[in-house]
Amino acid sequence: METSYKGNNRMITGIVFGVLTYWLFSQSLINVIPEVQLDLGISLGLLNTAISLSGLFSGMFVVVAGGISDRIGRKKITTIGLLLNIIGSLCLVFAQETVLLMIGRVIQGFSAACIMPATIALVKTYFDGADRQRALSYWSFGSWGGAGICSFAGGLIATSLGWRWIFIFSIIFTLLSMFLIKDIPESKAEQSHASKFDFSGFVIFLLVMVALNVVITRGEDFGWTSPISLTLMAVTVIGGWVFLNVVKGKSNGFIDLSLFKNNYFTGATVSNFLMNAVAGALIVANTYVQMARGYSSFQSGLLSFGNLVAVLVMIRVGEKVLQRNGPRKPMILACLLVMAGIMLMTLTILPNSVYSVVVFIGFTVYGIGLGLYATPSTDTAVDNVPQAKAGEAAGIYKMSSTLGGSFGLAISVTVYSVVEKAGNMEAAASIGLLVNVIFAGLALLAIVATIPKEGVKKSIKERKAS
Repeated sequence: METSYKGNNRMITGIVFGVLTYWLFSQSLINVIPEVQLDLGISLGLLNTAISLSGLFSGMFVVVAGGISDRIGRKKITTIGLLLNIIGSLCLVFAQETVLLMIGRVIQGFSAACIMPATIALVKTYFDGADRQRALSYWSFGSWGGAGICSFAGGLIATSLGWRWIFIFSIIFTLLSMFLIKDIPESKAEQSHASKFDFSGFVIFLLVMVALNVVITRGEDFGWTSPISLTLMAVTVIGGWVFLNVVKGKSNGFIDLSLFKNNYFTGATVSNFLMNAVAGALIVANTYVQMARGYSSFQSGLLSFGNLVAVLVMIRVGEKVLQRNGPRKPMILACLLVMAGIMLMTLTILPNSVYSVVVFIGFTVYGIGLGLYATPSTDTAVDNVPQAKAGEAAGIYKMSSTLGGSFGLAISVTVYSVVEKAGNMEAAASIGLLVNVIFAGLALLAIVATIPKEGVKKSIKERKAS
């Protein structure tokens, strides 16, 4: 049962620390790939697989975890997620080979799947009106801004103390989060009727996602035309077709496809997947400047510092632009800015000093775009679905974030690795970055095609009236 408890700054801080744990163990690894590879003696392809596992498993289980939190308690699922992060982080701290690295990343993926939807539900439960908007803004700072914060912090920690210390700090933030949220009362949704979970749809979805991820990250090692790669491709295509037919028309389907009949929700979710995929630009740029230009992980982190500041500043700006103009304009402008920022990073023919300045500007423009996109996209996804489906819609939206980031990283590193083996790091970086320009361009097309110009003013009026 709900109580009269009202959310406060202590609760917000605890939740933000919890959200940051995901980015600290996820995004920070992007900056320290050479150190991890050298320390553990594993191939770039295998390390790429390990990096993408957290996003993959988080994306696959976030909808499930959100639904479970409604039934057994949002605080309980948040706490379970935090405990899982401690276990996963310890695996990486003590990893001396591939096995513990992989296990730790999978556990951390489950951790993020628990923390993300459950903390959003807690904010919605214990904050009202303007206080809720403020709390959700801080949640967005932790979620969207966390990528930049942890990319910078990871490089600093790795350079000063070693890459394993990143996960020691992740444990510290996790313990702080658990302490700060310990007094929050439990929150559960009222269940009008018990519905069976769609296990068949979920299992098929899991198999398809794993097959797709493995063929992207390991296809080069297996050989793109090898029996293993071809089998994985077949599982992906056939499994995807079977999944759509299994969940179609199910009221208790793992994913309610009827939500995608709403153009606003479709545009926000599809573009969100693609805009998170451009995280691959970070891994390509950071890997290139470290391996080809001799930058330390801390120096490469400094190059993306403008991204961090820009995202944090622009989140609230995006909210204000949304209120004045509706979602379409800021989301379109955001895609154009992200494309422009990444295009600047592709200029690898420039000498070191000039390229450093250009990349810094590119990251900053990239961050302005992401910050501008964050609030309009999230608001559009949640506000344009029936209230009874709001939680599920939020879970699908977050799933698109984590899966987009996971596949974007995997595809970008695969392209970079393939071209780099030809002996031209500059071309590898430029082509790897151009892949991310394409992701942002496809996001732009999704927004233009699905979010209509008509009804924008009406949508704004309805939002103000509600």
